[in-house]
Amino acid sequence: MDERRNHLLGVIFVTAGAVTWSSAGFFTRLIGLDYPTMIAGRGIFGAIGMLAIIILLAPKTWISQFRGMTRWDGLFIANYIFGTICYVSSLGQTSIAHNAVIFATLPFIAALFGWMFLKTLPSREAVFSSIVAMVGVVVMVGFSNDGALLGDILSFLGTASMAASMIIVRRYPDVNIPAGSTIASFVSGVIALPFADLAMVTPTHFTYLVLFGLLNASAGLTLYSMGSKRLPPVETALISLIDTPLSPFWVWLAFNETMGPQTLVGGMIVLFAVVLHIWLSQKRQRLRSASAASART
Repeated sequence: MDERRNHLLGVIFVTAGAVTWSSAGFFTRLIGLDYPTMIAGRGIFGAIGMLAIIILLAPKTWISQFRGMTRWDGLFIANYIFGTICYVSSLGQTSIAHNAVIFATLPFIAALFGWMFLKTLPSREAVFSSIVAMVGVVVMVGFSNDGALLGDILSFLGTASMAASMIIVRRYPDVNIPAGSTIASFVSGVIALPFADLAMVTPTHFTYLVLFGLLNASAGLTLYSMGSKRLPPVETALISLIDTPLSPFWVWLAFNETMGPQTLVGGMIVLFAVVLHIWLSQKRQRLRSASAASART
């Protein structure tokens, strides 16, 4: 597969994964149970969904994917468990808007980790688009005081964990993302299960928990992992910012949570930054392809 097509597929998969992940706030509002119960449901049913995808894609060899894991697979799994618990918990401890603005620091954290551990510098396009996106998020959230310190800390830790996952995958490409994610998702659910209030779970709640796991966890992670190996960490992080305007939008659409003009304007700026980056990066890829073709002739 040529470099340009591989890059485009990475952009498509990461974008689709980010759109799917943006439903987390919607599901937590919809389910309305305590957060250990929601973490348990998302983790266990998400693991079931991911395992089904693995079996579907490799029905004869799927068991072998869970064998021979290295310490880097273990690092990926531990980081995933930590990040999942922090991220889902933060959704109930701070506002969706605060969660969004903290998540928007992802490209900067990914760029910092990439420089520290991969010795790679982000492209000028990625840096410029990240700055534009951050402006949009600042406009969207403004100086609101509807967050809480604990929730903001948990959100930041979840964001840093996602950035770390990107670095691990890029640094150790042999990490088995599907198998590792399945294990991590299941373990995160089992860890939360003893603290869950299962007596409050109705058949309707159960259905929502299944959907939360299958759509938000398994589908989102599958798409995201398919794309992240094809893109630099800062680019993956930047495209993920599409989650920022979409998260409060789904909650507003379904539950009529107030979304003021600054949210709308800021969200449009973030979306513009993502589209701008995709266009600039594709333009750079075309120029590289043309230059390489010219050099061969």
